[in-house]
Amino acid sequence: MDIPDLRTLAQSGTTIALRVTPKAARNRIVQDEGALRVYVTTVPEDGKANAAVQKLLAKALGVPKSRLTLLRGHTSRDKVFQVD
Repeated sequence: MDIPDLRTLAQSGTTIALRVTPKAARNRIVQDEGALRVYVTTVPEDGKANAAVQKLLAKALGVPKSRLTLLRGHTSRDKVFQVD
């Protein structure tokens, strides 16, 4: 897995905008010109991809996944998470 160190974003109240690509070849996070792109191998049904993104993002941030809340984008590829 390619996971960058995003611990600088792990402050309470921080919102993180990202673009998700489900059904990817491997799980990874890419920082591209200030934007985050998250690739997960999970299919986008019944919230499985959202859960996989939350788990991967929590690992990169170094926080428990319970501290991440999905604010916007439950059914969209563009998502906004907040660190609690």
